[in-house]
Amino acid sequence: EVQLQRGGGWVQAGGSLRLSCAASGFTFDDEYSIGWFRQVPGKEREGVACISDGSAYYADSLKGRFTISSDNAKNTVYLQMNSLKPEDTAVYYCALDTSPTPTYTDLEFHLSAARYAYWGQGTQVTVSS
Repeated sequence: EVQLQRGGGWVQAGGSLRLSCAASGFTFDDEYSIGWFRQVPGKEREGVACISDGSAYYADSLKGRFTISSDNAKNTVYLQMNSLKPEDTAVYYCALDTSPTPTYTDLEFHLSAARYAYWGQGTQVTVSS
């Protein structure tokens, strides 16, 4: 059930990082939703990206810089982060929703933290100016 995250760290603005999250106790399938979220002190957890029902979804402000991908055979999800900015500094979490994705959902639903029942331990990403 645990999700082990790797790939956090410190980079200068404009740099790149790749996060990974490997799940144990689950077998990924096409009906699972997997996502990335981030949180800074004093703010709500923010949806970054997810894969639901075979499609990728991104927060509008991050689309074009971040890319989510998965390898179901390895039960692993990745987040490639490019052109990082200081405002990207946060603790990043991977998450898993094992329930089938409802039909006729919008971006807000896909990136809603409340939807996801299983969470990684989080990893710090710090971007300096």
